Amino acid sequence: MGLGRARGTLSRAPRVFAIALAAPVLLAAGCGGGSPQTTGEPKGNFPIRVVGASFPLAQAVSRPTNLTLAVRNVGSSTAPNVAITVNSFEYKSSYPNLADPNRPTWVIEQGPGPIASPPVETQEVSQPGGAVTAYVHTWALGPLAPGAVHVFTWHVVPVKTGLQVVRYVVAAGLAGNAKAVRPIVGGPVKGAFVVHIGTEPPPTHVDPNTGQVVPGPAPQTP
Repeated sequence: MGLGRARGTLSRAPRVFAIALAAPVLLAAGCGGGSPQTTGEPKGNFPIRVVGASFPLAQAVSRPTNLTLAVRNVGSSTAPNVAITVNSFEYKSSYPNLADPNRPTWVIEQGPGPIASPPVETQEVSQPGGAVTAYVHTWALGPLAPGAVHVFTWHVVPVKTGLQVVRYVVAAGLAGNAKAVRPIVGGPVKGAFVVHIGTEPPPTHVDPNTGQVVPGPAPQTP
C-alpha cells in the first residue's frame, strides 16, 4: 500500500494552530525500491508517540500561521525514516474546466526540514523545506533513535474560509516495510485538527503592562 501518489510538481498551500482530536496513525508506504529514501528499509513495527500537536483553532484568510507536530520514538530500535503525510492542505474543486481540480485550503510557504543553502535557482521564492519526499503531501526527517524526537513544522497561509478538518498520519519509513504503531495498543499513528478559517483575523490588542500582542479586544478605559 502506498504513501500517496508520487510527486510530480511540488504542491503548495497556506499556514495554521488548532486542537488535536486524535493521537498517533500509521503511514503505509509503497512504490518499490530504487529510491535512496526507500532502499534497504527493514521490516517491523516501530512504536511512535505524538508528543506535541499544535494548529490554531481560529484562523483568518491571508494570515500566516504554523502547524507543528512532534513525534517520539518510544521503542527500542531506530525507526529508519520517520515521515508525516498531511492530506488536508488542499481540496478538490468541482468547478468545470480546471487544469488541476486540487485547490489549496492552505498555501505551504515552507515545509519541515532545513532550506537548501544556497537555494536552487529554479526553486520558487517560497521554499518547501528539505524534508520533502517523492510522495505528494509527505515529509520525512530521517532516522529516529529510541527516545529521540522529530519536530515537523509547516509555515502555512489559509486561503479558503470555513470549517476545515486537517488529518495527518505518521510512518516509520517510506517503502512500507517499517510501520509506525501506537505504543501498547498498536494501530496507526494519526490525528486530526478542526480549524475555522474566517475572513477577518480574531481581535488582538497590545498589553500595556508587557508590550506584547495578546488575543481579545482591548479593555475599555474607565
